[in-house]
Amino acid sequence: MASGERVADAAARTDRRRAAGLRAAGLRLAGRRAAGRRTGRGRRALASAAVLAALTAGCGIRTTSVPVDAGGAPSRVPCSLPEAAPQDAGVPTRVYLVCASGLEPVSRTVRPEGGASGEDARVETAQALLDALRERPSERERQAGFTTYLDEPLKVAAGRAGDPEGSLRLSRQPEDLPPAALAQIVCTYGEWGAASVRGTVPLGGPGDYPVRRYVCDASVKARPESPLPTRAP
Repeated sequence: MASGERVADAAARTDRRRAAGLRAAGLRLAGRRAAGRRTGRGRRALASAAVLAALTAGCGIRTTSVPVDAGGAPSRVPCSLPEAAPQDAGVPTRVYLVCASGLEPVSRTVRPEGGASGEDARVETAQALLDALRERPSERERQAGFTTYLDEPLKVAAGRAGDPEGSLRLSRQPEDLPPAALAQIVCTYGEWGAASVRGTVPLGGPGDYPVRRYVCDASVKARPESPLPTRAP
């Protein structure tokens, strides 16, 4: 019995060594396969990087790891024009157009009918300024972003008895005009001077409503679509 036990014990040890050898061989094979996969992925990544570098060089693009500041985007609405040469006939002046949501002056030459004097001459010039505001901006002005909100015919007349000094009356009630159009009129008349009285432009309409003293200040030029401020008589 002792001899049989020794034989069985030796056979068991042989089986354990064989199983251990098989496990070790399996682990080595798995390691070689994993290493092969890593090597394949590395080779593919290197090949892709080489192709990308070749394409980049072919397009004339230099790679860089440093962020590049390309500067701000160019402005498409400069709202600036070179000074126009004065024309021979007419009165050089400036009118206000809308550009980039604000009011900006542009040069114009107005031609009153002529032959009038005093208050009639003032009204004729005021009418010529209204007509200039209604004119479609030139191609150069449109490219620079200028436009006008005064697109309907308007007539202007002298103030009535009882109106404040220097008043003008439009053929439409001023507060019924688009705010930006009224701002163009008020700022244009205010710069002209002949319609400005102590820093205000007294304007009325065709009805019996009283004249209002409108103001053109920096806030109006910056936000012409807001209601225009007025001052007490």
